[in-house]
Amino acid sequence: MNAYARRIREIAHRLLSEKSVDAVVGYRAGTVPMRARPFIARTPAEAGELTWSGFCVGNLAKLAGGLSGRVAVCAQGCVSRNLVGIIRENRLTRENVAVIAVPCLGMLDARKIEAKVNGRTVTGVREEGEDVTVTGADFEEVFRRGELKRDNCLTCLHRNPVLADETVADPVPETGGGDADKIIELWERKKPEARFDLFTRTFRDCIRCYACRDVCPLCHCTTCFVDRSRPQWLGKTQDEPDVLTYHLLRAFHCAGRCTDCGACESACPVGIPMRRLTSKLESDARRLFGHEAFLSLDAKPALAVYSPDDPDEAFS
Repeated sequence: MNAYARRIREIAHRLLSEKSVDAVVGYRAGTVPMRARPFIARTPAEAGELTWSGFCVGNLAKLAGGLSGRVAVCAQGCVSRNLVGIIRENRLTRENVAVIAVPCLGMLDARKIEAKVNGRTVTGVREEGEDVTVTGADFEEVFRRGELKRDNCLTCLHRNPVLADETVADPVPETGGGDADKIIELWERKKPEARFDLFTRTFRDCIRCYACRDVCPLCHCTTCFVDRSRPQWLGKTQDEPDVLTYHLLRAFHCAGRCTDCGACESACPVGIPMRRLTSKLESDARRLFGHEAFLSLDAKPALAVYSPDDPDEAFS
């Protein structure tokens, strides 16, 4: 067991034994390699099932937002920001959330690992600092963590949680070292026609399973606009206009609120690079309005304030 997992279990066991929380939201090991499943521990004994690895790639704020009572949540930087978001949006109160802060070294991308081993079946992954050992029936290879990180973790700007009631480890360097704005250069250097063509090609494989929506902590409407039939805001086909409209509307729904957690991209079963849209929105909010989503409980959302100095250029 790694040090993070051991510390999470200790904290969860204590909080549940003291009855200072009703549940601890974290992860337990998946049934197949390179997977971790969200898990809610409700008893001290269940705290022993909690774990932590580079494959804890969901966003637990999504799960915490639907629970009643006082809950503790294991949260790295992006998840802690989304917890701030659900508090700001009145889905939880600060008094009912205890944050188990997990300084993040960057999560791993299972697809990158599969590519590194040329599609061979992976039976185990062992993380030791910056080394990641990948094993299969007839191979064992060691990679540097930076080779296998999810793309959003390479450009992360806030790896340490912004809220903390319990701490799993000492803080880590705040950034992933990459340049978040380089992602959007792919869009911005293109002319409008070429940009639309890239947008069309990016999402042409979408099967509209809504996994991106279902894992996103920003999507919490009682009835999503895509599910409504009276009125029907959007066609339900896989025709190109319906697919593109869905992604455009969902992206604008996240404008000024996205923390670039990457959960949508990890959940997509066909590997669509969802962050090509959300990174543009995040970058525009940061560069045009000096706004980064949910860094503190006091900060107001970019679209909830007005200043005479606001740029004429808005989200473009």
